[in-house]
Amino acid sequence: MKSSGLRYLAGALVVLLGMWAGLKFRAAHEISAPGVAVPAGLASAPDPKDSADVEAAAPHPVIPARLPDFSLNDLSGKSTSIAAWRGKSLVINFWATWCAPCRREIPLLKTVAADWAGRDLEVVGIAVDYADKVRQFTGQFKIDYPVLIGEQDALEIAAKFGMDSPALPFTVFTDRRGEVVALFLGELHRPQADLILSEVQNLNQERIQLPEARRAIAEGLEAMAAKNTG
Repeated sequence: MKSSGLRYLAGALVVLLGMWAGLKFRAAHEISAPGVAVPAGLASAPDPKDSADVEAAAPHPVIPARLPDFSLNDLSGKSTSIAAWRGKSLVINFWATWCAPCRREIPLLKTVAADWAGRDLEVVGIAVDYADKVRQFTGQFKIDYPVLIGEQDALEIAAKFGMDSPALPFTVFTDRRGEVVALFLGELHRPQADLILSEVQNLNQERIQLPEARRAIAEGLEAMAAKNTG
């Protein structure tokens, strides 16, 4: 199975089905909490046997129906509520500076933020990392969408999305009403983002209902996975 196909399959399984399909990480140290641990260090390369291991060992996240309320500090250290973007669709990306697939996603997220500017959509990064490292990194890579930062508190927020033992990256998509449309685990690519956001737009314009949007996303991601693994 091709590595690109594995990444598409990972996302398809997570949306609605709640299947875990992350990358394995080699830990240099850990930010930990009771029942929650995220390794921080160097990201290992994708392992071909992950696809078999994941289904056997992975938890099934219980994805909330609506966006939970939470606050984290922004890059300046100011406490900022996710409600600051109430009324907008959100692409909430959980990431860390030490995570290789997270870093690879950044150009796409910047493009999505720019392409959807003025259309009531906001990309928000949530860095599960140390503040000084995040500030240095966002400056170096010229991240121009909002970034919130947390260590223990960011892990607690990840748990609100059913990710009690989170692998990074993962991305939450909501509509303008705050409904959680999809949770995508793994590295996001443009075709996946376009598919999910097109259904978010259909929801916002009341062309379809939430169950329809979720079904269309799941089927679309499964088709992408089949195409890339066939």
